[in-house]
Amino acid sequence: MKHQEYPDHHTSNDLLNKLTEKPLNYDVVAQSVEEVQNTHRAPAISIGPYLIESGQTKLINSISIYSQLGKHRDQVRLLYMNAVAMRVWKAMGNQPTLIGKQFRPPKTALLAYGVPFSE
Repeated sequence: MKHQEYPDHHTSNDLLNKLTEKPLNYDVVAQSVEEVQNTHRAPAISIGPYLIESGQTKLINSISIYSQLGKHRDQVRLLYMNAVAMRVWKAMGNQPTLIGKQFRPPKTALLAYGVPFSE
């Protein structure tokens, strides 16, 4: 009898790797020079007023956004947003340029808005 979830070619190492993978909790968003110059595209300035106006202030305790300088004109600022932050950001009408996902922000990124990540 075959187990449908794990094909014959999977090994025990494949299963171990799947079990030890860390969840990709943060979306990596690139912002261009033009976006950075627009204060409505700065989470630290725009999210708080949006949450107050929309009656969603309880989300402040679950939002986590980190920021880091990028290296290119089209990626001058990198934002690392958890799922709640990304939902709010999109609800605000932003169309983020996603360039990746990762377990948590790099140690060089600074908390831009919300609460620090926890494990």
